[in-house]
Amino acid sequence: MPEQVKKRLEEEIRLLEHELTTELPAEIKKAVALGDLSENAEYHMAKQRQVFVNARLGQLKKRMGELAMVNLVNIPHDKVGFGATVVVFDSSKNEELTYKLVTSEESDVAQGLISTTSPIGRALLGKKLGDIATVVTPNGKRELEVLKLTTIHDVPDTSEVAPEAV
Repeated sequence: MPEQVKKRLEEEIRLLEHELTTELPAEIKKAVALGDLSENAEYHMAKQRQVFVNARLGQLKKRMGELAMVNLVNIPHDKVGFGATVVVFDSSKNEELTYKLVTSEESDVAQGLISTTSPIGRALLGKKLGDIATVVTPNGKRELEVLKLTTIHDVPDTSEVAPEAV
């Protein structure tokens, strides 16, 4: 799992757990002290937030588990997969585009970072040099020819290099 994604998820989990165990109980206690709970907006808002925070924590912890299961050994060396950078020719736009396949948490289309679960990401997965991926979009089909492929295995791992060497 990319370190920055792991850190971002861990930080969000830490903040939500703090809110759930410290801030929300204090808000609920304060709202209860105001009296009649049936028409107490502060109480109802705090309880709704509590439900949301619990649900979000569940999602984040599940996602952390899924990301921890990513095994780099299973990512192909000669095909598009997670972490690959792909240069494609988009025949509908008549231009070359560069995409990097990342997790949904890292995706930023403007930067060329696309999720492996996005329509383009799914179409490109498993493609080799010279293959054509067909992407169905609301504007019709797009054909992307793979011109260049750099897999996650081709990129040097800078996480183990001393910061001054990078």
